[in-house]
This record gives sequence, structure tokens and C-alpha cells, in this order.
Amino acid sequence: MANFFKFETDFVDSLRCIPMIVRFKLDTCGVKLKLHHWHNFNQIERELLVNKPCSTPQEIEEYKQSIHNLVYLKIGEYPKNLDINPNAEWLILEEIPIEVQKKAQEFNLTISISQWQKLTNLQRFVLIKLSHPSHENKNFLPALKEFNIEYSNP
Repeated sequence: MANFFKFETDFVDSLRCIPMIVRFKLDTCGVKLKLHHWHNFNQIERELLVNKPCSTPQEIEEYKQSIHNLVYLKIGEYPKNLDINPNAEWLILEEIPIEVQKKAQEFNLTISISQWQKLTNLQRFVLIKLSHPSHENKNFLPALKEFNIEYSNP
């Protein structure tokens, strides 16, 4: 379970939800994968998407093509392509996004710049996604704890 976070343990055995590692890769390659697409994949296909690398330009393109081919094979349609933001918030180390700061404040916590900078791109991505008002963000506090940010009260 090295690719999963502890706060995802309630669904990673079945992979019934799209795990954060896959969501991160989808944003990296610019593909909008819907949950109904994901539900049409079998366990092996889901695990492939979890484990398939998506870091270098070639891997990113291969991941994108894999998603497109898999969705088309299963559903007969292609997933929507999204613009890839070269200045994505999780890549910015000098400033913590306002939504993340506000969400942390709901728990009387403050994330320092040095804590933010010590996080991986994936961890910063997770905190950003979990702080969006449109996201079910019950996992925001467990993620902070998992990332060792639980003791940074102002």
C-alpha cells in the first residue's frame, strides 16, 4: 500500500474510489476521469493506473494514452482532456494556497512555509484537493496528521 495514504484505507482494498495518487497523475497528464469510468475498470486495470509511472514527459504522455485507450475500450468514449497548468499550486513552494490555510484554520492549525516546503508535490496536491469546498473534505485533518502537521497550532 505504498502508493496510498492512511486516510484512504477505507477504500483502497477494493479501489472503489479514485485514490489520490491516480488523481494526481490525472491532473499531471490533463485527463478528466469520471467516477463512472473508474467503476468500469476491473481491479487489475485500476492497479495498473495506480502503479504506472507518470513523471517524465514520455511517461505522462503514455499515462494519458493508457487512460484514453482504457476508457474507450470499456465505455466507447474518450475522457475529456484538461489543460495542464505548468504553475499548479502544489508546485509553488513560496506560498500556501488560501483555501489550504483557511481549511487548516478550521482546526485551529497553521501550516508554516517550511512545513509546506517539506511536503512532496503529491502531499501538497492532496491538501489542496481536500481543502476545496466542493470536495468531501473529512480527510483533511487526517491528511495533516499523516503529513506531521498536527502540532503547528498558532
